[in-house]
This record gives sequence, C-alpha cells and structure tokens, in this order.
Amino acid sequence: MNRVAITGAGVISAIGATLTEFHDALAAGRSGIARLGPDTAAGSCVEVGAMAGWNPLTVLKENEAGAMDRVSQLALGAALQALAASGLDLGAADTDRVGVYWGTGMGGAHTVDANYKMLYGNDTWRLRPLTVVMAMNNAAGSNIALRFGLRGPFANFSTACSSSALAVGEAMRTIAAGRADAIVAGGSESLLTPGTLAAWQALRTLAPADRNDAAASCKPFDRRRAGLVLGEGAAAFVLESERHARARGARIHGYVTGYGNTCDAVHISRPDVRGQARAMREALAEAGLEPRDIAYINAHGTATAVGDAVESQAIHAVFGRHTEDVRVSSTKSLHGHLLGGAGALELAVALYALEQGVIAPTGFLEEPDPECNLRHVAIQAQRIAPPHAVMSNSFAFGGSNAVLVATRE
Repeated sequence: MNRVAITGAGVISAIGATLTEFHDALAAGRSGIARLGPDTAAGSCVEVGAMAGWNPLTVLKENEAGAMDRVSQLALGAALQALAASGLDLGAADTDRVGVYWGTGMGGAHTVDANYKMLYGNDTWRLRPLTVVMAMNNAAGSNIALRFGLRGPFANFSTACSSSALAVGEAMRTIAAGRADAIVAGGSESLLTPGTLAAWQALRTLAPADRNDAAASCKPFDRRRAGLVLGEGAAAFVLESERHARARGARIHGYVTGYGNTCDAVHISRPDVRGQARAMREALAEAGLEPRDIAYINAHGTATAVGDAVESQAIHAVFGRHTEDVRVSSTKSLHGHLLGGAGALELAVALYALEQGVIAPTGFLEEPDPECNLRHVAIQAQRIAPPHAVMSNSFAFGGSNAVLVATRE
C-alpha cells in the first residue's frame, strides 16, 4: 500500500481567505461569527452566522462566477490555493491519474433559494437554463475537475456534517490502493440563505446571538452553550502517494494515515457514543496507533447540549486513562459550522497543530461543563513541540461518523 502525503492546502473561511490568514486567526482565537444582515436573515429569526468575506472575482471572471453557485466558487478558490501550494505541475502530470473527491451537505443552496423565490414569490416559472447544474451537489467537485482537466477518480460525498471528512478519507484509500497518483480532496458549503436558515431554525439547534458579543455566540463544551452557528467556506488538500510526491521533490506537510467510517444506525439526529467510538478506534487501528499517540483532537464540538456531551463520552470510551493527556478543542466557536465542509476545514486546523505545534482554542469556553470533562484548550491557543499524530472528528445527522488521523511521518 502507498502512504498518502499532504502536499498542499487551501482555505477560505470567515476567519481568513488564505491558509496564512486562517492560521493567524486561529492563533489569536479570533472569531468570524457576526450578526447577519437583514437580507440574509430575512424572516428566519436567525441572528448570527459566519460568512466568508471573499470575493470570487479575485479568481474567476464575471461570466464564470455567474455560472456557478457560491458553493462551487468557494471550492474553486480553495482548490486553486491547494494546487499552487503543492507545486504539482498539471501540464506534466498524467491527469488521468489525478482525481477529485469532494464533500458538501447542501450543495447549491443559493441557487435553490433564489429559484424558489422566483417560483413561489414572483410566480415566475421561466428559470435559468443552468439552474440544475448550478444546484446539484456534485457541481463543486465537477467544477474543480473541469477547471484543471482532472480526469482521474471522481466522487462526491453528501453525508451532512461528515461529507468532506469522508472525501479525504476515501481519497486516501484510493491513492493507497494505487488507483490514483494524486487527488484534490476537501469540501465546501455556502448555505447562509433565508430558506436554509429557516429550516435549521425549525430544528431548534441554532444558537441565538450572545447578548454581550455576537462573536461569542458559539460556546462548545461550555455549560452555557445554546447551539451551533452556521458558517460558509471551503478547504482543499492535494493528497499524493508518497512515491509520487518524492519523485517530484514535493514538500510533504504530513500524512493521512488513518480513517474511520461508521454509522450509528440509532437515530436520525441524536448522536450515539458507540458509533463515534467505533470510528475513532477504526482510524487509530488503520494508522497503527494507540490512544496515547494522539496529542490533539479537533472535536466535532457543535455546541449543542447533547452533541458535546456524547462526543466527550466517546472520547473517554476510546482514550480511557489517556483522555487527560490529549488536548481537545472545537474551533467551530471561531469559524462556525460548515456542515459538509466542516471535516476538511477542521483537518486544516489539526494539521496546523501537527506541522507547527499550534493548538487552536475553543473560543469563549469560560465555564466548562462537567459532562464534557476533557483536557480543553480554551480561549487561547497553546504552543507545543510539533506532535507525531493528531485526530479530527466529524459526526453527522443520519448517524454518519468520519474520523481522520494525520501523522508527521
């Protein structure tokens, strides 16, 4: 089996439109959560979100951007960064062996929302010819493949909050099996639209605006937590077989070495300790690691009452007496919850710890909940010697669990 190296990464988020900006915000514990404008919130009663202040016209022509939903624009922006950082020369590469594995939960939410307004708001039944191909869930990954001429393995994953973690994990296995030399893997989400916000508000899982500071509205693992805050953005990675990366002299930032993929099969929206624990154990086993080898976990940590408590129990179930040794944080407190894009974005957080020894904090965690008894990195980032291994958890509605392990060597 081929080891799978990470040779490039790109990020667009509410706390930074490049990987460097993203890292700087994480190190500073700076939140990108803010009050939503009236046109976005509309009648949904949702007060806060984490919008990415990124203009697609920095990388796309106006006619190109107009033919894509924002979820695809974000995907292309992150993929451009990742490919540039990797140094992969697509002109010289065998692009039949370079693929795209992408994840998104809601797909083209802006396109869907706009067309519903036309249909039912304005009684206009003549829609744009590109409506279907802008809204379809595989549009983001397909646009990456089209832009760069990538003709290798292609897959789109839509398993709610675990989508992009699945994309990375399955890309790892495809490369390891020798079916591709490289894959652009990651995820994107852009769902801050009135209709989508109203649907999420109906679930009663969204946090209200903090009365004193809107930026502090998401408080994972805190006894005061009141729900998640939705965000938008994208993260992309260039994954390569180690042999391919070394043959071209690429800089290797780390390796994806473990992946766990399980289903709770218990409840459509309530998480299950056993399912999450199985996914973590699977990832550790594939990486050939023991719990004591993991220095940091980027937790799923959505700031829901049940979700944070269940994940804490699952970590205890897997790590046992080593739970007190492993640092844990949920950076959704800073960049919001990207749903299908969350796993990829948070793998970028874990890789920051792996490569540079910076453990990003759980922002605004001032009153840890006793039910979430973990070694929290709270409020401020911690700097440690770059560790050997890190873990990133992604757990989704529908009971889909995906866990990634990355190592330095």
